[in-house]
Amino acid sequence: MDQKRELSSIDLGALVTEFGRYEGAKVDKAYLYDDDLLRLKLRDFDHGRVELMIEVGDIKRAHVADPEHVADAPGRPPNFAKMLRNRLSGADFAGVTQYEFDRILSFEFEREDENTTLVAELFGQGNVAALDETGEVVGSLSTVRLKSRTVAPGAQYEYPASRLNPLDVSLDGFKRHMRESDSDVVRTLATQLNLGGLYAEEVCTRAGVEKETPVGEATDDQLRDLHEALERLGERLRSGDIDPRVYEERLDSSDGGDETDRDPRVVDVTPFPLSENEGLPSVGFDSFNAAVDEYFYRLGREATDAGEAPADASPSRPDFEAEIAKQERIIEQQQGAIEGFEEQAERERERAELVYAHYDLVDEVLSTVRKARENDVSWDEIRETLEAGADQGIAAAEAVVDVDGGNGSVTVALETDAGGEGAGDAGDSGDGGAADTVRVELDASTGVEVNADRLYQEAKRIEGKKEGAQEAIESTRAELAAVKERKAEWEAAEEGDDGAAAEDDEEDETYETDWLSRPSIPIRSPDDWYKRFRWFHTSDGYLVIGGRNADQNEELVKKYMGNHDRFFHTQAHGGPVTLLKAAGPSESADPVDWDDSTLREAAQFAVSYSSDWKDGRGAGDAYMVEPDQVSKTPESGEYIEKGSFVIRGERTYFEDVPCRVAVGVQCEPVTRAIGGPPSAIVDRAATSVTLEPGMYAQNDAAMMVYRELKERFADQSFVRKVASADQLQEFLPSGGSAIVD
Repeated sequence: MDQKRELSSIDLGALVTEFGRYEGAKVDKAYLYDDDLLRLKLRDFDHGRVELMIEVGDIKRAHVADPEHVADAPGRPPNFAKMLRNRLSGADFAGVTQYEFDRILSFEFEREDENTTLVAELFGQGNVAALDETGEVVGSLSTVRLKSRTVAPGAQYEYPASRLNPLDVSLDGFKRHMRESDSDVVRTLATQLNLGGLYAEEVCTRAGVEKETPVGEATDDQLRDLHEALERLGERLRSGDIDPRVYEERLDSSDGGDETDRDPRVVDVTPFPLSENEGLPSVGFDSFNAAVDEYFYRLGREATDAGEAPADASPSRPDFEAEIAKQERIIEQQQGAIEGFEEQAERERERAELVYAHYDLVDEVLSTVRKARENDVSWDEIRETLEAGADQGIAAAEAVVDVDGGNGSVTVALETDAGGEGAGDAGDSGDGGAADTVRVELDASTGVEVNADRLYQEAKRIEGKKEGAQEAIESTRAELAAVKERKAEWEAAEEGDDGAAAEDDEEDETYETDWLSRPSIPIRSPDDWYKRFRWFHTSDGYLVIGGRNADQNEELVKKYMGNHDRFFHTQAHGGPVTLLKAAGPSESADPVDWDDSTLREAAQFAVSYSSDWKDGRGAGDAYMVEPDQVSKTPESGEYIEKGSFVIRGERTYFEDVPCRVAVGVQCEPVTRAIGGPPSAIVDRAATSVTLEPGMYAQNDAAMMVYRELKERFADQSFVRKVASADQLQEFLPSGGSAIVD
């Protein structure tokens, strides 16, 4: 028999009667566990400590719990819990009502300065909403925006459409609703009269009517008997004439072990004995609330016990050697980058000193270009004039090797031994200049001093990167040590296994860890520089980062776009700047021969986090350019908004790219939530969920994904720590989403 996981409308009706005994209790504090379990701690003169529990996830319940059944308070409260603490602290519990015959309870709290209604929706996806005195939503666990109703902060709370209450319907009304059905009696009671399967069967049994009787063949006497059974059920609830039961079921020996040695499991809780459960052993309680509390406490304890791995279960050995080689390769790259920082900074300082050493020549070049621009001379004409001057042997014109109107810059080649400075070879000679010259790009709109100062500041910035790189390499070394330690632990355990073979392991054997079944997963949190952006790693390991707003778009291009990276954007307006990185900010980069699959994943990332998703389109187009095609300088008379850029030259297009993202939990080599194109995420995550544009708001979709992922892990506390709904939401596109089956 399946275990009950949600309270029915009849169950809630029985509980409402009992909740009245706690009226007048004062609220102390509100707590939120796992984003779907709300706990209100109250104080009552007669009952002492009162713990009101409301759960709206896979389990849906509302009752007062024995303090011994309440878990310790969670850590830092989320915003919803903080809001409830502000509104409810010191408030009096004024009672609870059930909305019609629906699984909705409204808890009323009164305080001198403001009253609050807490609405618990114990159906569908589940929700809890806090309302002010006018019925406006102050806050809710989930935002609901459907054609039929809206539950969102600032909006008036809207109840679902009214449902027929089968316990109050008249005989004529009951007959009319029944006769409209073309199904059998039990299905009609369950669905069209809203009783649900269990109580529909119970009513049939009590009325003595065969469940599978077609409604069209049911006599008026049979319908009258069914209505009278419903009336008796309703009268018992209203009068409080209940006899609560928790029903149990023993597991048979086919499930393993001797059935006499195994504790029975709970399967149902009801406000009075049911004929449908007559064959099951049951335990009686003085109140239905106490029965509900005991039932869900045992249900949770049984689920925890079931999630423990068997003593003889051992996950497969991870590929430690590959991970060690990877970390050592990263350390080698980081060391090379650190060694290059001082050289790069020295080259920038030498450029600045060369600008001062050639002060007169540089000033003449900048002054000439600046005056020409003030007289509206085009950049093409300036280039032609300088080329003509070079042919005539004018020294300042001969020094100019490039003019870039897009950037508003002029590049000059300066001799390193000018003015007796003896700067030496700065390592940037050739390509248009003699072996003892260095190219320096100058901002044509400013003077010599400003350009030199810019170069000095760049030298300081590069030196500052050395400190960050040193921190990064220490982090990598710590991760390498952790991998080696885990490897040693595995090898020690393997040597101790009686049945383990000593010498038959193949070096090329592939191992996979069953993370979902492990009872405990160690947390190894990375501290990556890119985590404040949108990001993912492609299937072959390259980093892709995208901006979350205009400020980050600007920052990515100005600070993080390298010469060998690739810039992606969508054809549709309203997309993030997306960079496919050839290397990290503390690593030297070489040109990369990108695989087509890598480029397609970056394009899908750009499309999925753009307005294409927000507008509900299933696919979109994206393009790719090289960094030198991206400029912040508009054409004359044009204006560029913050976070936008001018793209010049040919583009590589990616058409009809699907709007899809996968969100999952990574367990090795680090533990964290990850998200991005499914082809890059599914194999890297221990488990994942794929989404497409849909009807659920971003925070609702994040909650749905969180619940789905949490249920897949034996160690559910691990998911809560590394991939909470808030953390998963960081990887979901703006706009509505739906889980792909």
